[in-house]
Amino acid sequence: MSQSKKEMMNRALSAMTINIGKSGVNDNVIEEIKRQLKANEIVKLKFAKNIAKDKDTYIAEIVEKTRCKLIDVRGHVAVIYKKKP
Repeated sequence: MSQSKKEMMNRALSAMTINIGKSGVNDNVIEEIKRQLKANEIVKLKFAKNIAKDKDTYIAEIVEKTRCKLIDVRGHVAVIYKKKP
């Protein structure tokens, strides 16, 4: 990564936020995350409180399926990054 974590977190302040609700992560959510990463490089994922206990599992699945990098997790929000090709 050419940018520092601090720079990426600053960019994440205005990044697209995708809300992940009680239905969790499915193929449609993965495809939307891929589209947003392609367009914006940085995406925030906000997890509903009722699925927050499983968020680590969901984050691992998202990182694996989208081939992105996890930048940070704070509370119920994760920030992911994928460099544009």
